[in-house]
Amino acid sequence: MSKAENLEQVFVDDPWLNPYKGEIHRRHGIVKDWIRRIDESEGGLENFSQGYKYFGIHIQHDNSVIVREWAPAAQALYLTGDFNGWQWLSHEFKKLPFGKWELLLPPREDGSCQIKHLSEIKIIVRTQSGQLVDRLSPWAKYVVQPPKTAGQGTNYKQYVWHPPGHTKYHFRNKRPKVPRSLRIYECHVGIATEKYEIGSYRNFADDVIPRIVRQGYNAIQVMAIMEHAYYASFGYQVTSFFAASSRYGTPDDLKYMVDTAHKHGLYVMLDVVHSHASKNVQDGLNQFDGTNACFFHDGGRGEHTLWDSRLFNYNEFEVLRFLISNLRWWYDEYFFDGFRFDGVTSMLYHSHGIGEGFSGHYDEYFGLNVDTESFVYLSLANKILHDLDPNVITIAEDVSGMPTLCRTFNEAGGGFDYRLGMAIPDKWIKVLKEEKDEDWNIGNIIHTLTNRRWKEKTIAYAESHDQALVGDKTLAFWLMDKEMYTHMSTLSDQSLIIDRGLALHKMIRLITNGLGGEAYLNFIGNEFGHPEWLDFPRIGNNESFHYARRQWSLIENDLLKYQFLNNWDRAMNFAEEKYGWLSTNDAGFVSWKHEDDKVITFDRCGLVFVFNFHYSKSFTDYRVGVEYPGDYKIILNSDAPEYGGFNRVDSTKVHQTFPEGYAGRRNHMCVYIPSRTAFVFAKV
Repeated sequence: MSKAENLEQVFVDDPWLNPYKGEIHRRHGIVKDWIRRIDESEGGLENFSQGYKYFGIHIQHDNSVIVREWAPAAQALYLTGDFNGWQWLSHEFKKLPFGKWELLLPPREDGSCQIKHLSEIKIIVRTQSGQLVDRLSPWAKYVVQPPKTAGQGTNYKQYVWHPPGHTKYHFRNKRPKVPRSLRIYECHVGIATEKYEIGSYRNFADDVIPRIVRQGYNAIQVMAIMEHAYYASFGYQVTSFFAASSRYGTPDDLKYMVDTAHKHGLYVMLDVVHSHASKNVQDGLNQFDGTNACFFHDGGRGEHTLWDSRLFNYNEFEVLRFLISNLRWWYDEYFFDGFRFDGVTSMLYHSHGIGEGFSGHYDEYFGLNVDTESFVYLSLANKILHDLDPNVITIAEDVSGMPTLCRTFNEAGGGFDYRLGMAIPDKWIKVLKEEKDEDWNIGNIIHTLTNRRWKEKTIAYAESHDQALVGDKTLAFWLMDKEMYTHMSTLSDQSLIIDRGLALHKMIRLITNGLGGEAYLNFIGNEFGHPEWLDFPRIGNNESFHYARRQWSLIENDLLKYQFLNNWDRAMNFAEEKYGWLSTNDAGFVSWKHEDDKVITFDRCGLVFVFNFHYSKSFTDYRVGVEYPGDYKIILNSDAPEYGGFNRVDSTKVHQTFPEGYAGRRNHMCVYIPSRTAFVFAKV
């Protein structure tokens, strides 16, 4: 297929886009103009995307040191540190064109390097007013917060990370290929331990990764890796974009974690926050050159009032180099396989004050509401990543549903492989929070699960990590609340609240997995209904770690019912691995959605899914439409005892189809579906 034909394909697939063809081509033309500009001035995208090899501090083979920075508004730059006794003005940078600065440090007389591994350094900036201010390099690879007992404040310190060759970590395992179906385990290293402390990269590698693999996930999405001053920000207030958070260990410890994941066949994705940056000045990017601009827009356009953070100027050449090189750094240095881009909706619409309520009218996506510079950056970043390695997956955290965002560069799209189905967890919380079971609108639930764009893949998830935080509740907590503290033992009295909660928790996850998208995501702990919220150590809770951890012992205790939810999650993942319903182009055909019966049936990938959400009614010989004739058996039964069910259905029974069509299918079978149960049938 020619390039021209590719550019027209999105309009063939969606004729409603035709009135916006000019705008779609205009955006694409700007991206191509940037590529031409980079080719002419930088020798191509390959060089441009490796800015980390030019900027920052680099110790050469002969033990000389080269330091380069970009500070366009600075009058002068100096390097200071323990190597020169903290003399601020003794080592001055040379000014280069285009706001760049360079400092060369020769080896000492004995041939040794002036700057050693773990030397502390700072950049000193002389501002336009002549004031001297200290900064950390935007390209810093290792920064550490002083211990509270040191009395040195809370600002991060930059240390040179250049370990001797014989101590460096070397990757031993190859990157895995992209899984056929993505089953993603979203995780946070710091909260992944049961101990009252911040978890480590090595603990995660040795203790948590085997759990994830046993559970049937094939990918991890790791949060809060880029260094951030405020732990409770979930990693969304980044201060040092090139530094792996030292809270959890050293850069080599992170490499060990990623390498261990690859050893187990896990695809590893990094949570990328390029939508905004921390306002911190002394240990962040803000006002690096002494002005309010530099990496960010000046004035109101450079401020995100809701997040109290700074917004990047994506139209600045060196900002694009910085951000794209940042992606390349994590791919090259730490072997991350893919990226989840946080805050894409905010990037695309923040400049014009558009909120997150979208009607779906195409004018919202192709008018003046959209920040073209942000779209261009995202498209350019995706182009570079996919050219670098076709195995790279990128995910957009986008609630707007912008058409073409998940179409390829050659189709004039944004280039993302997936978008998060953010409306799905919001729907489940709304249903549980505001509606009685008997009032659930089955049609509306189905609409939310299936409302996605053709040929633009969606990641379905039942609950967001935001719902685990204090101030909201997880699905398990909404369903069972305080009863989880008293009736989750298999020895306790029966509780209707717990029975309902376990049943609906399993059903919600299965229907989300089966119908909601082309990939599935779970947040750490939600696979077994983690009983408590997340609350990071802070003054308000006396710096407690009680709620900033995962209680793995709950699923290891045979007397607790958390095991049932965990078993169901594992069975669901392994069934998907075997039958691959997420990996096909078959989005699922909903054959039945009955408001009074609260019954939903759909088929996907040759399987038949049956759900009875009714709070009290069970149905005998319920007709279920089936496309293909033959004998069917249950492969997943939420009512089985190993999943905490009541064992009301015989999973070994063979169900024969009848040639009379039903519910839009050519055949049908009759099944027994007790209340609050879900089944998946496969042809024998």
